[in-house]
Amino acid sequence: MRLDMADLPFGDRRDFEDADRGFLAKLDPTVIKTADGRVVWDDSYGFLREDCPETAHPSLWRQAQLCARHGLYEVCEGIYQVRGLDLTNLTLVEGERGVLVIDPLLSTECAAAALKLYRAHRGDRPVTGVIYTSAQADHYGGVRGVTDGAVPVLAAAGFMEHAVAESLHAGPAMARRSVYLHGVALPRSPEGHLGCGLGLAASTGTTSLVPPTLDIARTGQEELIDGVRMVFHPGALAETSLLLPDRRALYLADSAGRGQPDLLPPRGAAVRDARARVRHLTEAITLFGGRADVACAAHYWPLWGRDNIVGFLTRHRDLYAYLHDQTLRLLNKGLTGPEIAETLRLPPELERCWHTRGYHGSAGHNAKAVYQRYLGWFDGNPAHLWEHPPRESAIRYVECLGGGAAVVAFARRYIDENDLRFAAQLLNHAVFADEGNKEARDLLAEVYTRLGHGAENGTWRNFYLMGALELAEGIVPATAGTASPDLLAALTVEQIFESIAIRLDGPRAWHERLSIDWYVTDLGERHRMTLSNGALIHQANPPDESADLTLKLTKTQLVGLLTGKGVEGVERAGSTAALQRLIALLDRPTPDFAIVTA
Repeated sequence: MRLDMADLPFGDRRDFEDADRGFLAKLDPTVIKTADGRVVWDDSYGFLREDCPETAHPSLWRQAQLCARHGLYEVCEGIYQVRGLDLTNLTLVEGERGVLVIDPLLSTECAAAALKLYRAHRGDRPVTGVIYTSAQADHYGGVRGVTDGAVPVLAAAGFMEHAVAESLHAGPAMARRSVYLHGVALPRSPEGHLGCGLGLAASTGTTSLVPPTLDIARTGQEELIDGVRMVFHPGALAETSLLLPDRRALYLADSAGRGQPDLLPPRGAAVRDARARVRHLTEAITLFGGRADVACAAHYWPLWGRDNIVGFLTRHRDLYAYLHDQTLRLLNKGLTGPEIAETLRLPPELERCWHTRGYHGSAGHNAKAVYQRYLGWFDGNPAHLWEHPPRESAIRYVECLGGGAAVVAFARRYIDENDLRFAAQLLNHAVFADEGNKEARDLLAEVYTRLGHGAENGTWRNFYLMGALELAEGIVPATAGTASPDLLAALTVEQIFESIAIRLDGPRAWHERLSIDWYVTDLGERHRMTLSNGALIHQANPPDESADLTLKLTKTQLVGLLTGKGVEGVERAGSTAALQRLIALLDRPTPDFAIVTA
């Protein structure tokens, strides 16, 4: 933190005015439940109406106060948002016969409650179309809360591929790390959970998916649904923003928001391309800057005024460009990712601007992401080429420092000097070397708590406080990580085989050889699965060669077989032992692996 908090414009109340503008009604009581009575969302953030306490960063407290606004809002004539009932906003655009829904939240229960609140004030309009602006689950997971799927569903080309990558391939690991990202076990209080920077929290209801029926493939593509004219602007990772020209409204999706975005989320993901985002925002300014009087997005509150919109987009564009270019400048001078993160400082205008502050993403992490995109994890130093893994390194460091008690003593000295960052590094070694060192665990939890209470970034706060909680109380199980039934049903056969291949226990399969041909009758497709050298290889339309087992079945039966369910009516030729051998070699993810202990 280089900028003194006194330099930030806390007296400027325009964001609060914008966040409250157009308010119509709240959901009362603000409690949303599943059909069996489990609470998936409630309003437990009333404490944010108080002044900032010592246990929170003043800038993050301000951001949390703004994100805590919830209810139905009129953005402009014919466009409404329900905000504060999930991590994302549900946006509704009224058409000739009904209403289009943009980004139907994460949970079906929350989406249904948001639509009900809208209808209570705007009439029982049918949903006539759905738009997903991102392949992340908080933009589509609640779709079956607003439609049964019998309407047009629009998304950027490649949506399904990216949705699979986000939710399936690395789903268990992402879900575990998301426990920290969202601070799911933290009490909602001035000492605990304040949100996650771009919203309050992720709901915990039922996720769903209706596959897109219409692809957005090019900038400027126009579509007309229920009399609503839309001009689309797709970007990377199956994201798309759009202009509603007849309403002079711009929907920014995730391309620019009320805080710095993250190029590499701490939960894990593919690194975003900062330069591509610069191009995207430059195009948006050119194409839409003079055609919109209001801009809203998947998170946060809207922005009004053409000049304000252009300035808003320009600052986000400049932020991405600065992070990208300055990181490359410094890495070409020989600085490593951590050194760049420590050195890089944003221009004063961007540092003082509320909507480029690091509430969800951060400049240091974004610089490391740019470094990783170009140079990878290795910094070129031979000492880092073949290091011991964390636990083995920790044991040796602790031994060199004179044992666990000596490490704790050193850490206390650094705590007294207020060098909490290095105290955390030392104590992390002590805990990884000996998980039973209670003094080290308790002191590390204290350090993490202090670091969390001082963090401006919402996800950093959650990571620190969750680390402290798990050191004291043990691992908090992940609440998600498996793909929804809708996502599994929407997979292609190739994607199904990919999901099986990443579960194969390679070492156990080194000496196994088998081949299975699959005739998927309802799709008219033929596929071959070959196990060789511990790798499961898929081939579509294989040559006519004999296989150990040939199966004729539907896609539903295929999913059932590979998930270990009994399936009737499958035709087969050859020995089913090949399938049994394959299933026996499949590994199960470990959804509750350790993070703050070895």
